[in-house]
Amino acid sequence: MKECFVDLHVHIGRASNGKVVKRGTANDLTFANIAYEARYRKGINIIGVVDCVSPWVIKDIEDMLGKGELEELPQGGMVYRDDLVILLGSELETREKGGCHAHSVVFFPYLWQVKEFSRIMEGYMPSLMENSTMSRLSGQQLFDIVDWLGGFYMPAHAFTPHKSFYGSCTHSMHTVFDESSFAKIPAIELGLSADTYMASLLSELDDKAFTSNSDAHSLINMGREYNVMRLAALNYEEVLKALKGQDGRSIVANYGLDPKLGKYHRTFCLQCKEITDLPPPVLECPNDPVHRVVVGVRDRIEVIKNRDVSPDDVKDGFGKKPLDSKRPPYYYQVPLNFLPGVGPKTIDRLLAAFGTEMNILHRVEPEDLARVVPQTIVDLIIKGRQGRLTIAHGGGGIYGKVLD
Repeated sequence: MKECFVDLHVHIGRASNGKVVKRGTANDLTFANIAYEARYRKGINIIGVVDCVSPWVIKDIEDMLGKGELEELPQGGMVYRDDLVILLGSELETREKGGCHAHSVVFFPYLWQVKEFSRIMEGYMPSLMENSTMSRLSGQQLFDIVDWLGGFYMPAHAFTPHKSFYGSCTHSMHTVFDESSFAKIPAIELGLSADTYMASLLSELDDKAFTSNSDAHSLINMGREYNVMRLAALNYEEVLKALKGQDGRSIVANYGLDPKLGKYHRTFCLQCKEITDLPPPVLECPNDPVHRVVVGVRDRIEVIKNRDVSPDDVKDGFGKKPLDSKRPPYYYQVPLNFLPGVGPKTIDRLLAAFGTEMNILHRVEPEDLARVVPQTIVDLIIKGRQGRLTIAHGGGGIYGKVLD
C-alpha cells in the first residue's frame, strides 16, 4: 500500500480543436494540458476529469490513445507517462423538485462506458456539443443511468448555495434518492466552503466518505483541494475501494482550503455588498431584511444540521476533530497562489527548484525555501502548514483572503 494524492474534480475548458467544452473556464484547460500539469507541476497521482461526456473530449482521448500518450488500464482509468492515472467522468446538473438545480460528478472505469453514457445523454442534454453540464434529468434518474452502466455517483460541492443538493434543494438527500440508491452512493464532495467538521453535523452522511477536490476551472487551481488515499495501485478500482473503505484501502486525510477562503462560506448581501461576520445562521441582510442575500455554507449547515457540538469540541463554531473518530483528519491547506505576494513568476521559481506544488506545500524544509524566495514568503508557507494564517472569510462568490 502507498499513500497517493487524488483530486477528483477538474474541468476541461476547451477541446484540442478549440471547441468550447465548459464555459467559464480557462482556454488552456485541455485534456492534454491537465495531464501534463498534474504529472509535472502539481505532483498529483490520480486526477478526475469531469467533462468527458463531451464528444469533443472523447475524440481527444481517442487521439491520445492512438498516439500512445494514454493507455487504458484493465482495472479502470487511463495511465499517462507511467505514474499519473486519469479517471474519466462528468459533472452533470440535474433538476429537482421545486425547480432547484444540483450538480453531481460521475465516473466510469472504461472509455466504452463513457461513450455509451454520452450517447444516452444526447437525449437529455439538448446542448451537449456546446454545454457539457446541463441535463433534464433528476438526481435519481441520473444515478439510475450511471449505476446501470457500472459507474459511481457523487454529489458535488454538496453545500454551496448555487446548484447543490444541501445548499439549494433539500435538507436531506433522502428526499432526492430512494433508499437503495442512497446506500450505493459512496461519497459526497464537500466543496471549497465546507470541511469534514461541518458536514459531520448531518447524521445521514455517517456512512459516506467525504472528498475534498479542487473543482478547478484553471490549471493553477488544480490540487487546491485533494485527498490522500491509501491504495495498492493507481487505478479506478482502487479509488472506488478507498471511497468504500474496502480491503485496507481508505482515505487517510483530506486537504482543503480553510472554509473561510471559500467563495460561499458566509452569507452575503447582494445590495449592500457585505459579507456578514455575525454569529450563524444569518439568513437575511442585517441592514434590511428585504435585501436579497446569498446564504453562506456555514449559515445553511447551522439550519439543516441534526447534531450539536459540545463547547469542548468547538473550533470557529464547529468540531476540532471529526465527530466520528473513524473519519480521517481534515487539514487546512492554502495553495501557493492564495498567498500574498506569490505570483506566477514566484511559483515558477519554486517549481523549478523543488519539483511540484505538493512538495513545496508539505515537504520542503524552510531553510531550503529561503534559498529561493524571500523569508516573508517562507513564513507564509510554513504558517499555512501549521494552520496559523489569519484569514478574512469569503461569501457571495468572493474568495476569502489571507491577511498574514
